[in-house]
Amino acid sequence: MTPSTRPFKILSLQQIAIGGLDKVRLRRLWVDLLGLPVTGSFSSERENVDEDICTLGQGAHAVEVDLMQPLDPDRKPAVHATPLNHVGLWVDDLPAAVQWLEAQGLRFAPGGIRKGAAGHDICFVHPKGSEQFPFGGEGVLIELVQAPAEVLTALKAD
Repeated sequence: MTPSTRPFKILSLQQIAIGGLDKVRLRRLWVDLLGLPVTGSFSSERENVDEDICTLGQGAHAVEVDLMQPLDPDRKPAVHATPLNHVGLWVDDLPAAVQWLEAQGLRFAPGGIRKGAAGHDICFVHPKGSEQFPFGGEGVLIELVQAPAEVLTALKAD
């Protein structure tokens, strides 16, 4: 495995997602006390999540801070079970990344590539490997996020 054979590039940190049973308490810290602006919201029965999307920074260097609570605490995915729920990484070619990484034995969470809360195509690397796919996120849920054109342009210029 060499960088020249990898058909994609991880560009930057795209997001961190913080889960809890009470989004009001999360907002109290991140919005009221720390001053992050709420720039969006997302709710999904399928993903069992009600989230506020905050943004730290601007443009291609902006990082989402997603404040998440479960719609049903007894259902999966349990977005609150790990307070630091996941990290998101901008990737320049998500389909190529998924195909190549899977061929290397990386395990992805169910659901495949789909639209995420911010409208970008996303998929998740499973926190744990399996017999079929021996590599996982080593205990961390990792979201791969297709970088839009403006992020690709800005980050390739850096």
